[in-house]
Amino acid sequence: MRLLLTGFEPFGGSAVNPSEQVVRALVAAPPAGIELHTAILPVERRGGPQALLLALQETQPQAVLCLGEASNLAVISIERVALNLLDFRIPDNAGAQATDEPIVPGAPAAYFATLPVRRMLQAVEAAGVPVQLSLSAGAFLCNQVLYVLLHHLAEQNSQVPAGFIHLPALPEQAAGKHPPIPSMSLGTMVMGMRAALAVL
Repeated sequence: MRLLLTGFEPFGGSAVNPSEQVVRALVAAPPAGIELHTAILPVERRGGPQALLLALQETQPQAVLCLGEASNLAVISIERVALNLLDFRIPDNAGAQATDEPIVPGAPAAYFATLPVRRMLQAVEAAGVPVQLSLSAGAFLCNQVLYVLLHHLAEQNSQVPAGFIHLPALPEQAAGKHPPIPSMSLGTMVMGMRAALAVL
């Protein structure tokens, strides 16, 4: 199976992003049975979605999974819904900060992820990795790229399954934070992602 897997560059003052690190770990040792294509997206309102759609066009995948960071989470979070909303709590890496704007004016209020999220959840749980299903991907770049991806596929009448998974912070990102934030080791995240990808 030809899979497009994406992560994000660091943002918000951090030197690393767990989604980028997981993508690179999987590139170094690809899961069996998967022809892996990857992209690291810029954390920019315009550049992020553009880079994703370009990678989609270039790779013509049979499935798409985007990864991102949510430093408030203690578990891997499989997203079920993308909202047509931009409401950035911090500026993106280009300095833009949208407030209460639609991602695509006039488009549907939301899309559901089309990956088999329940089976992915069960597979990650069976691997012994903390995981949950989530009904909110937030209103920053993670939600935006998921919405743009699902909207694009819907407009093309494409049956390519697509979705998004949020990852906790890495221990090195959590170290020294006051108040403390949850974290998860890179090895545990990669183990969870391998279990999720095996479902595909």
